[in-house]
Amino acid sequence: MPKYVIEREIPGAGSLTAEELREITRRSCCVLEELGPAIQWVESYVTDDRIYCLYIASDAELIREHARRTGFPANRVSEVRAVIGPKISERPGADAGEAEETGAD
Repeated sequence: MPKYVIEREIPGAGSLTAEELREITRRSCCVLEELGPAIQWVESYVTDDRIYCLYIASDAELIREHARRTGFPANRVSEVRAVIGPKISERPGADAGEAEETGAD
C-alpha cells in the first residue's frame, strides 16, 4: 500500500501538553479502528505550528476521511515516491534511483 505524508497546520502544536497529545492520539486511533485495515498510522512529528504524519493507506481519500472524522486538518496530503537515507550513500554505485521505492504492492 502507498505511504503518505500529511501536513497538519496546528498553531501552537509544539506547546501541546503530553495529555493533549495523548488525547489527540486516542481520537485518531478510535477513527482508525472504525476505518479498518486499509489505513495505518506509522508515526508523527510535532513542530512549533505543524504536525507531520506518516500513514500507510489504500488511497489519499481515506487519509482525508480520517481527517474529517477526527476534526484534524490535513492541509497537504502527499504520496511518498521514495525513501532515502544515509545508508544509500554507503553502497557503491547507489543513486536515488536505487532508493527504496514505495507505492502499491
